[in-house]
Amino acid sequence: MANIEALTIGPGCEVSMYFRLSLPDGTVADETFEGQPLVFIMGDGTLIQGLELMLYGMKVGEKQCLSIDPRDAFGFPEEENIHNMPRSEFDAEMNIEPGMVVAFSTPAGHEVPGTIKSINDEMVAVDFNHPLTGFEVTFDVEILDIKVVKEGGAN
Repeated sequence: MANIEALTIGPGCEVSMYFRLSLPDGTVADETFEGQPLVFIMGDGTLIQGLELMLYGMKVGEKQCLSIDPRDAFGFPEEENIHNMPRSEFDAEMNIEPGMVVAFSTPAGHEVPGTIKSINDEMVAVDFNHPLTGFEVTFDVEILDIKVVKEGGAN
């Protein structure tokens, strides 16, 4: 009988996994354990670098939990991502408040979230940093499937 080594995650592998992203206080920011698994190709930019690095070498059926500091997760807040916008650019009926997350459209037609920082009669300060910027996050993952889709994608 041949001794076949189990496929491990490497560059170019298609990975199917469940994951949970949570904050230090236990708040769950995103998860797939109760729904459809996340399917992606290693290196395609789907995952933040810190999570992708923790997956290398894992096998089907393995589970892992890792805390990732802000530098390797969503980074640190950048002041240039806070924009002051005229209050008139918001619908007068819209009851905006500090902390509220609003979807904005880019000139290219993409939607990006912005967090309302402050409001006065004339201006609204909107923070376009990722909402998880500056936070340590915890990723729990369970690897469901691995496929080689690009040359050199498995160990």
